[in-house]
Amino acid sequence: MNPMKLIRFFFFRLLVGLFILSCFVSITGQSWENQIWLPKDYKSERISSYDKLGGNDDYIVIPKNSKVTIAKIQGAGIIKHIWFTLASKDPMIRRNVILRIYWDKSPHPSVEVPLGDFFGQGWGEEYILNSLPLVAAPKKGKALNSYIPMPFSSEARIEIENQSDQEIPSFYFYLDYESMKSEPASKLRFHAWWNKSITEPATASGKENEWALLGETEKGPLDTKNHYTILKTKGKGHFIGLNLYVDSPTPMWYGEGDDVIRIDEEVWPPRMHGTGTEDLFNTAWCPKEVFMHPYFGYPRVSEGLGWLGRTHLYRFWLESPLVFERNFQFTIEHGHANSLTLDLVSVAYWYQEIINEPMPVLPKKELRQNQPEINFRHIHKWRDSFRSEKGKGLIWGHE
Repeated sequence: MNPMKLIRFFFFRLLVGLFILSCFVSITGQSWENQIWLPKDYKSERISSYDKLGGNDDYIVIPKNSKVTIAKIQGAGIIKHIWFTLASKDPMIRRNVILRIYWDKSPHPSVEVPLGDFFGQGWGEEYILNSLPLVAAPKKGKALNSYIPMPFSSEARIEIENQSDQEIPSFYFYLDYESMKSEPASKLRFHAWWNKSITEPATASGKENEWALLGETEKGPLDTKNHYTILKTKGKGHFIGLNLYVDSPTPMWYGEGDDVIRIDEEVWPPRMHGTGTEDLFNTAWCPKEVFMHPYFGYPRVSEGLGWLGRTHLYRFWLESPLVFERNFQFTIEHGHANSLTLDLVSVAYWYQEIINEPMPVLPKKELRQNQPEINFRHIHKWRDSFRSEKGKGLIWGHE
């Protein structure tokens, strides 16, 4: 092998190794070789769906419109890994099944999210996700994994609700956790919240305008009144991650919307104000390609003309969580100046002390479903309207 190629090869391998090591350091606070050999003050535990009769039916059946508690762990510990896979005739089962997690005998769940959306699969679909904390693994994303540490002091309870009209004939799971003699050092607990909104243009003209295609671009108001809400919470904690699912009924770029993060009642302008949706997700120039990094990525991109259709974006602030002492508000524009109609769904992930009141009510199953697909038939109808407006005849479409 050419000596320069050999040097480049080993240099590349070194960079990859250092990158993986840096990911681990960001989670543990120290490199694995300096801590993995130290004695551990916990017991390794597991709850799974294995066949208690010794057979190979290593799953549970969840009837339609029913709930089942798959784990109720007493004492102190940390859930370190969750693995689920399931089968159902319902094509929307990943949106129609709800994951709820309760900490320390709280009457309110700290996690209440449709199953697929929690693990990084939107619209009830199955596809690969390869991030550091969440992984949808082969076959074709059917294996749902979480490596997010979830501590508890006295009890952890995990509930699955099947809101589908179809049963789940096979639901498999592993819950790997560390049981501890003493309580975790922190009172902060893991939370996740799901939101969905079909946005409307909030411009003065009422137009869906972007890139000045329909006249001058309006300036957005210096507030977050018409923004889409990713999270709004009170208390002490830190924000660690976001899955954002965008369904765009227009071929126009959806991502000129700025993100705004307001911490502890700060006045305008906030110290964390973004420059565009793709910038928030660490990419650039209106991307439309699958890309997955441990911290950010696009595991699913639109398949239609331009940016028409479905795109999934994720970002995790593992290197530096966003800390708040009293309250936290994370919003984003839907297009510049909130000019676009979009179907937005998000899952926010964060740690904070247990909330003594319930989170906003999860919308009913009927209100969580997908919007109809915009396809070539609709585009041809748009063209026909355009031709009629121009007087028909020889109209190419660019006029």
